[in-house]
Amino acid sequence: MEFKPLRFIGEPIEVQFDEAPAFEKKPGCPDRFTWGEETYHIVESLSEWHDYSRRGRMARNMRPEHLATASSRGSWGVGRHYFRVRVAGGQVFDIYYDRAPGKVGDRKGNWFLFREMTRALENSGNL
Repeated sequence: MEFKPLRFIGEPIEVQFDEAPAFEKKPGCPDRFTWGEETYHIVESLSEWHDYSRRGRMARNMRPEHLATASSRGSWGVGRHYFRVRVAGGQVFDIYYDRAPGKVGDRKGNWFLFREMTRALENSGNL
């Protein structure tokens, strides 16, 4: 099933796990998330992917031979873990965990609601 973006959101969320992830910086898909005043219960994880690319000055502060390794498995504070999820109401969202530390004293990274998705319609022959 193919999806396309319906709307960009780009806002922080709080996530909850029924069972805590084994590794804080490499979490799996959460069981629910809260955005604003509403809690969304995740009923299905449709896909997941990772982006460990370094951007800006972070891309220039590493030797090329180490950059290739870091791009495939990540390095401290760099990378995002994305999840496409279906929630109980049927909506589909892309959420992600950003491994970059936040403010001073916040070394854990943060979760974000990236965008809402909609099912892409198959080409029905109508032009």
